[in-house]
Amino acid sequence: MATRSNIAYRTPEGRIVSVYCHWDGYPAHNGEMLRRHYTTNEKIAELISLGSLSSLRPEIGVKHDFSSLDTEMPAEEYEAKYGEMVTAYHRDRGEQLHVSTYNDIPSWIADMEEYAYLWNGQEWLVNDHGEMDGENRFPVFSRVVDVLEDAVAQ
Repeated sequence: MATRSNIAYRTPEGRIVSVYCHWDGYPAHNGEMLRRHYTTNEKIAELISLGSLSSLRPEIGVKHDFSSLDTEMPAEEYEAKYGEMVTAYHRDRGEQLHVSTYNDIPSWIADMEEYAYLWNGQEWLVNDHGEMDGENRFPVFSRVVDVLEDAVAQ
């Protein structure tokens, strides 16, 4: 079963630009992947410009077959060649490009998946399952680095 997520950045005007990611959305995978490999505005914008993702990997990579089942090569060879590359529905399978833009954070979170990752211009933040603060009903975010440290400490 997939753990879905959204990956987004905030524009200078305050809008949220976001893409869906189907697999491994939990912080120990997608959070760690974003924290380690997607740390510049340029690389994050390039990632999000791919549209919806099947899987997040360290490298944006190049157009490739969507899975080893779409090729003549053995799964091991496919993994060695493309396993470190993002797999995107539009680029790699030819589906319609899906990049969503929201006017504000609450409308983005209302339309999200299990985890929502937001680049704040300096670091990654994560909202876990639409968590809201009790009083103001505004989405609660944690720093990804703190979530990962807490997971190691447990």
